[in-house]
Amino acid sequence: MTTPAGSGMGFGFVSWWGLSPALDLQAESPPVDSDSQGDTTHKTPELNVLLLGSVDGRHLLRTLARAELWPRRRFNVSLISEFKLAPTSLPSPAPPERSETFLELWGNSLLRPPVAAFVRAQAGRLASLVPEPDRLEEQQPWLSLNLLKFRERDALEAVFRFWGGSEKGPQAFPMSRLWDSRLRHYLGSRYDAKHGVSDWDLRMKLHDRGAQTIHIQEFRRWRYTGVAFELRDSSAYQEPNRTLASGRLLTYRGERVAARGYWGDIATGPFVAFGIEADDQSLLRTSNGQPVKTAGEITQHNVTELLREVAAWGRPRVTQENPEESWSPFSPAAPTREPFTIHFLPLDSAQTLHHKCCYQGRFQLLYVACGMVHLLSPELGACVVPGGHLVVELARYLVDIRSEQLQAFSARVEEMARAAGFVPHTGVNPSETFARFYKLRSSASGGRDPAVESGSDPGDVLASPLEPMSPPQADVAPPLEAMSPPQADVAPPLQGMSPPQADVAPPLESMSPPQADVIRPLEAMSPPQADVAPPLEAMSPPQADVAPPLGPMSPPQANRPYF
Repeated sequence: MTTPAGSGMGFGFVSWWGLSPALDLQAESPPVDSDSQGDTTHKTPELNVLLLGSVDGRHLLRTLARAELWPRRRFNVSLISEFKLAPTSLPSPAPPERSETFLELWGNSLLRPPVAAFVRAQAGRLASLVPEPDRLEEQQPWLSLNLLKFRERDALEAVFRFWGGSEKGPQAFPMSRLWDSRLRHYLGSRYDAKHGVSDWDLRMKLHDRGAQTIHIQEFRRWRYTGVAFELRDSSAYQEPNRTLASGRLLTYRGERVAARGYWGDIATGPFVAFGIEADDQSLLRTSNGQPVKTAGEITQHNVTELLREVAAWGRPRVTQENPEESWSPFSPAAPTREPFTIHFLPLDSAQTLHHKCCYQGRFQLLYVACGMVHLLSPELGACVVPGGHLVVELARYLVDIRSEQLQAFSARVEEMARAAGFVPHTGVNPSETFARFYKLRSSASGGRDPAVESGSDPGDVLASPLEPMSPPQADVAPPLEAMSPPQADVAPPLQGMSPPQADVAPPLESMSPPQADVIRPLEAMSPPQADVAPPLEAMSPPQADVAPPLGPMSPPQANRPYF
């Protein structure tokens, strides 16, 4: 049923971009203890971060770009979520071309032919690396897939094969038709008034919540066509962006069938991640009450600067001496700074990490996206060192969420964080976008600062299960039932905010999107899948044309690279 706030389906079942600005993870983590520096003469302290549902690489890019501002650390980033890998090379060393390619692949439903050809070439290369761990480690030492299950690696290879054009022809993924079908289903009877609906969503929701830089013209263009960043002539965007394809199980005539389509966001857009904040305050100037720069222009500037700084982080000398050489932001050559590693963890491991000794008290920083808050538990909190930090993304920029629901969601986040052993961080400025907490230090720590300890190798064998932690503030945290508002009036219990665990691994393992891909902060936004799935004809074109068997085609969201 469509309401004045929308159908609740605007954010989809798969998330392709972040709905909060990029963070510098070092700024969010505990500082390196100066008293411990004497012990690290021959070993640089490590920053171990667990990202749960971070969606894309915006936080990692910003962290690497700003690494010069902080003491030297080696980064170990573990991911339990959908994530978009960075490219190994881009076709041109010119920064504008790099940023344009990045933005098209990341936020546009349609691509220019040269960019589509680049995707096919890189996808074929990555598909050949995934099943060969030795070659992958040799060519991409910053990327570790060793902890993924074999079926997840097979699904990842199938994703790259699909991107590389294993299924020819536009009918393999008719993006324009799929986008229009999603929009019609989302707006319902309001489709004929889509101009007014988009204006209302932008001015009365996103602008009121701090995203004033998003211009009405660029928001309308994205809402109607899926093209957020029109950096060249509009006629140049012709080929579908296959990196936005995903699969889903639908109920059709009483049977569950697999369908490929676009199941992502059609409500907010990719402007929030890089387009509403800037280090250069001149980009945020206003004239006559209106921003002088659009979110698209700010995004392009910010991404260009990030990629330039990351390139300098990895290969400053090679870039200057050999300007024609292919650019690689994550190349280990000329390691002028400490290296980093991205560890992909199994998609269903968030509830089992505490059983592994190597993860007990390992992470100095835990980041939880708004669609994954239901996984925040005392068991997950046991993986954070005493004194470690917790950052939770709030639902500020979810268009279909009303103000009272936002307040209820924030209250539930604090409630669950306290139950997991964290307390609000009072030393930071209040934010409506992120909730920040820290974990109380244990008296058994012996006065050591574990924030700079490296911990054990995550590849170690399991020891004994960790007993659930008893948070120090468990006596002061009221029961969930006592704090949460009535379900019918404001917000349901948090279990209703995201799909049940059964959705993590459906019968067709490589077909349906994993649970980490689902953003359903409130039950009113997104009813259970079986109840809301309309007949297949209403959701996507006939299966014979656009929904072939999904086995080798549906990308598990955690493995979707960006380029």
